Amino acid sequence: MPTRKTLSASAEGIFGSPLRNVAGTLVFVALVFVFATAGYMHAGWSFSDAAYMVTFTVFSVGYGEVHAVTTPYLRGLTIATIVLGCTGMIVLTGALVQLFTVVQIRRMLGVDRMQTQIDRLHNHIVICGFGRIGVQLSKELSPARSDFVIIEHEATRVAEAQALGFLCIQGDATDENALKIAGIERAKILATVLPNDAANVFITLSARSLNPRLTIIARGEEPSTESKLAHAGADQIVLPTHIGAERIAEMILYPATLHFVDDSPQMREMKRGLHELGLELEVVSVPANGALTGVTVAEAEQAGRGAFFVVHIDRASGQSLPHPSPEERIEAGDKIVLVARGNKIASGTLFTKPRERFRTGRIR
Repeated sequence: MPTRKTLSASAEGIFGSPLRNVAGTLVFVALVFVFATAGYMHAGWSFSDAAYMVTFTVFSVGYGEVHAVTTPYLRGLTIATIVLGCTGMIVLTGALVQLFTVVQIRRMLGVDRMQTQIDRLHNHIVICGFGRIGVQLSKELSPARSDFVIIEHEATRVAEAQALGFLCIQGDATDENALKIAGIERAKILATVLPNDAANVFITLSARSLNPRLTIIARGEEPSTESKLAHAGADQIVLPTHIGAERIAEMILYPATLHFVDDSPQMREMKRGLHELGLELEVVSVPANGALTGVTVAEAEQAGRGAFFVVHIDRASGQSLPHPSPEERIEAGDKIVLVARGNKIASGTLFTKPRERFRTGRIR
């Protein structure tokens, strides 16, 4: 079955490029106008009279000559202007019709084909917005072969999404019709990631009414929007500013985590899987005077009160201890791999904060 690109290539092969035809014909008509006007002026006519004569001759209006055309030179010039000018205008009209037709056919084929693909989707993902977060989300979902449809209002962003091979419809996601076109009733997840909190709340309300079984993930810019999104029916709420601040804090406090996780695709996949379970994988470098330096693994986990557990230790000497025993002692220079829940930053700081002194009688 021929694709849209094949049909377009065939059309261009037969008729040529519509834009090239229009541009070439315009140049031809302009040259006829310039030379014919110059020819009449050479016969002693003024510029306004010459231009007027050429204009109604080229457009086949035929109001009559401005001046008497009696000499062989003027009659030959007029005949040439009629033949070349009228022919040029006929070709220009045909080129414009061809251009409009090709544009409409391409638009029809593209929209119909895309809508057919969307209508076949079930349990897919609907993404509202193709801004900074929407772009990254789409690029993450695409390699995982997750079916998704993007709703975007800006035409330039729609073209960008379609150029990347994504299913994208142009429309306002706050309009229920746009959600229905994206197949919201058959969708599994809706991710509304617009930078406008009010729009995200309204989209959440509309989507929840159209599909009560839908899982809704909503973006919020202001902390006060979190409760509004929850009341509107959002299952999960993402505050990018909080996530960004938390990620920067992790990079400052635990720089070893970046190298440990990023160096291994398996570790990145494990970190992603743990995150879905509400857990985080972190790597902590143990300082010489840390609060938990010298204690056993069991004592460290007891000090964390269940906020983390130790799954791996890399000694400064190069020794690796996977699944360390509860009696294993934590030494200075160790890299401790933690699986943390709750506030992972607070969990890791138990290792890095300095050892506190306390007084027992006269001894400190």
